[in-house]
Amino acid sequence: MGLALLAVVGTAILVVVFWQLYKKAGYEGGLGLMMLVPFVNVAAMLFLAFSEWPVLKELREAREADTPPE
Repeated sequence: MGLALLAVVGTAILVVVFWQLYKKAGYEGGLGLMMLVPFVNVAAMLFLAFSEWPVLKELREAREADTPPE
């Protein structure tokens, strides 16, 4: 039982961490749930690593327009 509880707590922590990471990047936080699906989690990490984050895109556009971001 102790090992199962550790697995559940570890999984919950993983989901919360990735939920916050996706939110800070400008995506929906629910995408963090993809980390629970084998093979999809690897694709999700690659997507997060190599895509242009919406928050950075908004910042770049604001700098180009010389207006403060919202």
